[in-house]
Amino acid sequence: MKILFIINPVSGGNDKSALTDDITAYFRNMENEPIFVFLDGKQDGRIVRNAISEHQPDRVVAVGGDGTVKIVAEHLMGTAIPLGILPAGSANGLARELALPATTPELLDIFANGTAQPLDAISVNDDICLHLSDIGLNAQLVKYYAENNWRGKMGYLRGVVRTLYRKRLLDIEIHSKKESFACQAFMVVLANARMYGTGAIINPEGELSDGAFEVIILRDLSFWEFLKMFWRYKPFDPNKIHIFPATSITIRTRRKAYFQVDGEYKGKIKEVKARIRSGELTVLMPPQAGEPT
Repeated sequence: MKILFIINPVSGGNDKSALTDDITAYFRNMENEPIFVFLDGKQDGRIVRNAISEHQPDRVVAVGGDGTVKIVAEHLMGTAIPLGILPAGSANGLARELALPATTPELLDIFANGTAQPLDAISVNDDICLHLSDIGLNAQLVKYYAENNWRGKMGYLRGVVRTLYRKRLLDIEIHSKKESFACQAFMVVLANARMYGTGAIINPEGELSDGAFEVIILRDLSFWEFLKMFWRYKPFDPNKIHIFPATSITIRTRRKAYFQVDGEYKGKIKEVKARIRSGELTVLMPPQAGEPT
């Protein structure tokens, strides 16, 4: 079995040489053959596409953060090749969402012996969302953080302060198969997963493979509701945070709004069209109980 490791050498600001040594050592006496390909930050999509075409792997492992995972996943959508995730970035939200093990040996066991399980994705305009995308307040924060010279918690806090100072309500029209309505909101989230990389749970009932995504409308900025995202005392107040499932949706705004997909700022838009792509990606997970390893 051929396993292709797509490695982002700069993700998380850590040297990956020790990690590649661990991978090589793990597979040394096994029939599984590890192949290493490194991204360059300039032509990552082309590198992934060419590596898959050249090596014809049985499994592909993304070594990096959420951005690396997404780049690799885009080239595996709709194929029979499963994706492995070795979190090694500053943001590893999808690995956390999947409750993947924290240690490298446990993860390598999954890549060698794990089960391929289907995972949904959301087609959002011309992009693919594995995790969370949104318009409004959080997308504005993503933009500010990317522009910030400060990193880490202080940079994030600085971005939060700037975002709250410049916040504004959006006039929104939402059209789904079941309903159409207009409202005002600070943010609208399209959620395939439950939580942001910060650990804030915006979509408590979210499932990554249920054939639908959730639309979360943040109507009001409430300290109590934000607190619930980190400490689940009670369900959200639907008058302040409204959540409903969808398989396709169109969102229009009267004025252009900040827009992000999986933590990447995409600019300002006036329309978002989204649909579920159910089970089009398979992800390597620990073997089910009773399965041979």
